[in-house]
Amino acid sequence: MNKKQLFEQIRVKKSFLCVGLDPVLENLPEHLLDLEDPVFEFNKQLIDATQDLCVAYKPNTAFYESRGLKGWKSLEQTWAYIPKNIFTIADAKRGDIGNTSAMYADAFFKEEQSGLGFDAVTVAPYMGKDSVSPFLNYADKWVILLALTSNAGHSDFQLTESENGKLYEEVIRISSGWADSEQLMYVVGATRGSEFANIRRLAPDHFLLVPGVGAQGGSLKDVCEFGLNDHCGLLVNSSRGIIYAGKGKDFAEKARAEALKLQQEMESILTEAGLL
Repeated sequence: MNKKQLFEQIRVKKSFLCVGLDPVLENLPEHLLDLEDPVFEFNKQLIDATQDLCVAYKPNTAFYESRGLKGWKSLEQTWAYIPKNIFTIADAKRGDIGNTSAMYADAFFKEEQSGLGFDAVTVAPYMGKDSVSPFLNYADKWVILLALTSNAGHSDFQLTESENGKLYEEVIRISSGWADSEQLMYVVGATRGSEFANIRRLAPDHFLLVPGVGAQGGSLKDVCEFGLNDHCGLLVNSSRGIIYAGKGKDFAEKARAEALKLQQEMESILTEAGLL
């Protein structure tokens, strides 16, 4: 899915919602636990309930890898079940020396080999260009580079300053020369709302993947005030706030209700911005 197609989906669904599929087995509704694959069934029902309200799904691979072979199979089935008109993100945060990154890229992009063909993968930039380039070699896929994250420890490195500015600014400035906004996105946490104007100065045309709305306390209004651009340019993720909205047999209905609240707020924002 290219940038134009992604924006078309945003306009059709009047939404820039990304749903994070991060299932913890112990937190799943009890009635699913006796099934052969409770994780996939959980995801399947969530996808059925929310696919008309979101434009992207983002499984964090740690929640699958931690369960070994069973978990990886759940991830494969989940990816295959997501409708093809919805953007898929492997939240894997990979990044290593070139030949290792090439294997990571194959793992998430090369469907005929690995069984997975995600549209995008999150990548850590710390090791530099040669650790990111193998992912960019897939011309029809996206790299979502970690820039300014929503976790408490982000300031340990990302906000440190030199004569060239803050480290996250350098990440955006340098990496934007590796690929254009048709192939490169950035992760910017919703809890970093005050920095969005600065990020848009550095990356005016790029899509931003924005975690932290909902359970982490980020404000959708604050994100959009400075982060929206003329093609929306935002994928706002909510995970726990949607997928754990209910614990009973109606968990998918409860998840839909929470997703609908965000979609309706996003529709109002897009309308006010003249993007619909």
